[in-house]
Amino acid sequence: MSSPPKSSGFPLPVPAVPRWVRQAAGREDVETAVFSAGAALAVLDPAARCEDPVGTLWRKRLALGAAAAVARLEGRREGEAQLRDAVALRRAGEDLGPAGRLLMGWQALGEARALRSVEWPARLPGFFDLPTAGRGGGPGAELLRNIGARLAGRSPPLRFAVEAARDTLALGPAWRGVALWLADALLARALGWERPVPLLAAHLPRAAFRLEGEAWVAACAAAWGRGAVAAADLHGDLQRRADALRAAPLRRPGKDTAAIIAALLTEDALAAQAGAKASDRAARRLFDRLTARSLVRELTGRPTFRLYGL
Repeated sequence: MSSPPKSSGFPLPVPAVPRWVRQAAGREDVETAVFSAGAALAVLDPAARCEDPVGTLWRKRLALGAAAAVARLEGRREGEAQLRDAVALRRAGEDLGPAGRLLMGWQALGEARALRSVEWPARLPGFFDLPTAGRGGGPGAELLRNIGARLAGRSPPLRFAVEAARDTLALGPAWRGVALWLADALLARALGWERPVPLLAAHLPRAAFRLEGEAWVAACAAAWGRGAVAAADLHGDLQRRADALRAAPLRRPGKDTAAIIAALLTEDALAAQAGAKASDRAARRLFDRLTARSLVRELTGRPTFRLYGL
C-alpha cells in the first residue's frame, strides 16, 4: 500500500479530535491503548505531513515540553523557561551548556535529518551529554547502528518503536532521553512522516520505565495517544494565531516587519533585537504593538530580556 501524499501549501486545518478518541486516549489496557493511539495519530497525520511553516514552530513547542520532561527524569532543575532562555538568549558562538544542548536535541527531532539513522551514533550522545567512545563508538553506538539497520523490520510501527526504546533503556538510566527520542523518530519513519513530531516524552510517566513486555507497550501507546491529542490541540491553536498574525493590517510597518512576522511563524521565541534594517527600539515598538493586539505573547513575564512568540 502506498503512503498518503504529503500536504503542500498552507494553511491546512487539522481535523477536530473526535470525542471518542479523546475519551479513549490514555487508556492503559494494551488493546485499547494501541487502538486509540492509532486513531489519535491518524487525526494528527495531516498536520505532521503539512508544509505550513507553522509546523516548524509546532514541533519546537512540542520539543520544549519533551526537553523539560527529560530534564525532570534526570533530576535537573531546568523547566521550560530555563531551557528556552538557554537557546533563545545565547550569543553567537557561545556554548549552549547542558540545558541548551538538550533542547536543541529535541528540536533536532523535528528535522528531516532526524530520520538519517546513519548519523545517530555521532549526533545523539552529544545532545544528551552522554560519553562517546571514540571511533568505534562502544555499546551505545553499536545499538544505535543496529536499530537503524532494523528500520525495515516487520513489526507493526508502534511495537517496533517501543521495542527499540526498551532495547535502548537497557544501556542504563542515562539513556532514557535517547530512548524516547528514538521512539518518536522510529514511529515517524514507520508512518511515512518526513519530519518526526515529539510526542512521547512529555506524556510517559516515570513509573512506566519500570515496566516490561505488554505493560510497557500499553504505557507507551497510552502516552502516544495523549500526546497526539495534545499535539492536535496545540496545532489548532498555533494555526489560529498564525492566521490572525498573517491577516493583521499593520499601520506603518517597519523595515524588518515582514522578516519578523515570518520568523514568528517558525520560531518558538524571539528577542526584540535589531534586524537587518531597523534598530532595537523599532523592534521593541513592533513587538509592543503586536502584543497589545494579542497577536503575539510575551513569554517570560520579565521587564528585561523579554522573549516573544505566538
